[in-house]
Amino acid sequence: MKKKILFILIALLVISCKKEHKNTILEGTVFGTYYRVTYDSDLNYQKQIDSLFYVINKSMSTYQIYSDISKINRNEEVAVDAHFKKVFETSKQIYKATSAAFDPTIGAVVNAWDFGPEGKIANLDSLKVDSLMQSVGFNKVTLKNNHVLKQKETFIDFNAIAKGYAVDVVSEFLQSQNAKNHLVDIGGELRASGINIEKKSDWKVGVENPNFDGSQSINRAIALKDKAMATSGTYRKFKVDENGNRYAHIIDTKTGYPSKTNLLSISVIADDCMTADAYATAFKAMGIEKVKTFLKSHPELKVFLIFENKEKALETLALNDFPEN
Repeated sequence: MKKKILFILIALLVISCKKEHKNTILEGTVFGTYYRVTYDSDLNYQKQIDSLFYVINKSMSTYQIYSDISKINRNEEVAVDAHFKKVFETSKQIYKATSAAFDPTIGAVVNAWDFGPEGKIANLDSLKVDSLMQSVGFNKVTLKNNHVLKQKETFIDFNAIAKGYAVDVVSEFLQSQNAKNHLVDIGGELRASGINIEKKSDWKVGVENPNFDGSQSINRAIALKDKAMATSGTYRKFKVDENGNRYAHIIDTKTGYPSKTNLLSISVIADDCMTADAYATAFKAMGIEKVKTFLKSHPELKVFLIFENKEKALETLALNDFPEN
């Protein structure tokens, strides 16, 4: 009898040990950056995730000449897929909510200033900027029967929202596979679900300091649970004029010129990463005071700003209860 009980106890211990497995981690490069997917399952979903990345790239990558969005920008006839439609519709909503601070049609001007995939226009002057701005305005673009209707010169660029959308797609795929505890990270755009089972705690993520020398350090580490966070910075890609003024790679959608801003980093927490990604971009163009006013009527968005004060020292500002360390 004692041997039988001992055998049962050993069997239960073995079963218990088998259940305590480590997270699966998949890593690689996509969309010109890294990705890291951590989830609670022994199954390897690499092929499925690669397939999702392929489909999203084929739909919305301006860096691929045969993607749907590149064909649309060349005014070719294309029936867009469900991914394109969802990003298009969300972009339209955020375009309206931010009074055009977020505008996917600013892409041609971004390229002209040498911040995009197609280089720059030599000797860029006010006349060329004014000419390019004639085709800017997401209100001029419509989607009808899965086809995009736009001006011939209008260039659509979803790079400020598509990466966050890809994070959501991967997260939702993992949810469908019952891998509910996961953290999806694509180039610093994040979505956390459940907990980190290895550490038996919420997922811990960090907001980086805006280091112009390229080094990496964390300004604030926070717990993220069943939320998404996107960060947009001006400190890695900028121009400097003859007076030493830094201009962000975000183009002012009303003037067509690079934004001069003291905002160096904007982190946004939202329910989904697509929304967080787009607002992080919009807030960079809006500036601190407009962001503070906007957030009074948008309590669903939590925001953390890092900026330079008048003495060129770094300051931070947490809005709408952005979590503490």
